[in-house]
Amino acid sequence: MSETAGGGETGRPREPRTWPPDPAGPPTQAPAEEAGPADRAGRGPAEPVAAADEAGEDIAAKVAELEDRWRRALADLDNYRKRTVRALDEERDAERARTAAQWLPVLDNLERALEHADAEPGAVIQGVRAVLDQARDVIARLGYPRQDDVGVPFDPFRHEAVSTLAGTDAPEGTVVGVALPGYGEGPRQLRPAQVVVAKGRSDGPAS
Repeated sequence: MSETAGGGETGRPREPRTWPPDPAGPPTQAPAEEAGPADRAGRGPAEPVAAADEAGEDIAAKVAELEDRWRRALADLDNYRKRTVRALDEERDAERARTAAQWLPVLDNLERALEHADAEPGAVIQGVRAVLDQARDVIARLGYPRQDDVGVPFDPFRHEAVSTLAGTDAPEGTVVGVALPGYGEGPRQLRPAQVVVAKGRSDGPAS
């Protein structure tokens, strides 16, 4: 007959018991090594380093490109400045040449007048006057007409008073004489006319 004890199963052989019990207990399975963040993500640790290197190379390339553009822009700006300065110098030279060319006939006529200095004095004077008229015409065509009007009100923007004259019939503040003519007017004035201005009458005490 099979023996039953304490509600145990019948027909199952019992495991042998040892005494005293093994203090180490039954062997246990070593725990698996905990997976790191890189392993949990499904990629090795070398991949982030490679990505960082690639990003650094891209940034370095962009910086190099920007530096190249900056250098090119500086070079273009410097070339533009040089071209502008050269163009202004050429324009000034051309303007001086045009101005000088207008005075050549005046110089020619002055030389002719000197060649005939021993001739009749009246003819020489007439020639000098003709040269003077020609010079006035040249400077007027350059934009600086002669200013020598008399009988006009004194204008501090056009005139420079060098003296006053009392006892005239002209109203006070009127230009009654021109000591030196002016040339040009407004912002293109070369010099103001030096004039004599009428002064108000100063009546003496009644006799």
